[in-house]
Amino acid sequence: MIETDILIIGAGPTGLFAVFEAGLLKLKCHILDALPQPGGQLSELYPKKPIYDIPGFPEVLAGDLVDNLMEQIKQFEPGFTLGERAETIVKQEDGTFIVTSNEGTEFHAKVIAIAGGLGSFEPRKPLIDGINFYENKGVKYFIKDPEVFRDKRVVIAGGGDSALDWSIFLTDVASEVTLIHRRNEFRGALDSVEKVQELKDAGKIRMITPAEVVGINGAEHVESIVLDENGANRTIETDFFIPLFGLTPKLGPIGDWGLEIEKNAIKVNNALDYQTNIPGIFAIGDINTYPGKLKLILCGFHEATLMCQAAYQIINPGKRYVLKYTTVSGVDGFDGTRKEAPKAVVKAIN
Repeated sequence: MIETDILIIGAGPTGLFAVFEAGLLKLKCHILDALPQPGGQLSELYPKKPIYDIPGFPEVLAGDLVDNLMEQIKQFEPGFTLGERAETIVKQEDGTFIVTSNEGTEFHAKVIAIAGGLGSFEPRKPLIDGINFYENKGVKYFIKDPEVFRDKRVVIAGGGDSALDWSIFLTDVASEVTLIHRRNEFRGALDSVEKVQELKDAGKIRMITPAEVVGINGAEHVESIVLDENGANRTIETDFFIPLFGLTPKLGPIGDWGLEIEKNAIKVNNALDYQTNIPGIFAIGDINTYPGKLKLILCGFHEATLMCQAAYQIINPGKRYVLKYTTVSGVDGFDGTRKEAPKAVVKAIN
């Protein structure tokens, strides 16, 4: 069982920044997220798109913001359990919580912060008969470990950044990469489109457009896929089929945890600390709702800061915390590192 002060459910920007604010209070965090990498929507949906409303950044790419947040929290050594979804929460007699994931991993936390964005993201699955049978038998909706595809034949379907980026990456891993899209045009970063064009011209990516995967064959594992290409069917042998059609947000198991829900969001007390109707469970970022709520990253940062202050009082009852500016106090990491402003030199002037 993984022990932590705060279990943060959701590795988006709000959840990541909560690690920093908790670290300033000497509180240890562990992050649980259903996606295979940190960053939430920023990493999965638009890593190469610019964001213009982050204070101090006139413009920052979504993926770069995630990288910066990861660097900012590195010294507080958070734990990560990725690719698993929180399924159940059971409050203990002492007020702590045990959370169990869909993979059976258990977490014991003094406080829970739900920072799940718009909920648990689930892949948009293509409408192909029998596709559920082949899940984890050659059909993959996420790429967690690229080495799984080492020297294998891979078919990727999709027309966005994820499909383009993974097609590029897997050319150095898989024995054969085929990219299929129902249109000739791709909706992705220009440099990715140009790189795919370059790899296609070099014979390293086989591209089939416009076309759509309409069937899967194989006894116990994917052996081939069936294409509808201009009204005619065509079969292509492959070891893996990876449909990358984006993600759809769903509240998922959160709706069964006894929390007060309003319009697919968790109601919180925004007058104080963003706590839910269950003491010790907070909701921050896009997952929560309250009068005047704005679904902005910078609002999530603010909510995470106040949440950590309240969590400190729960974890350290009766202990007073004196707020100090980091420009004055510096930042002490759990790894022994310290960041601080240069000391003023005391010297007499003759």
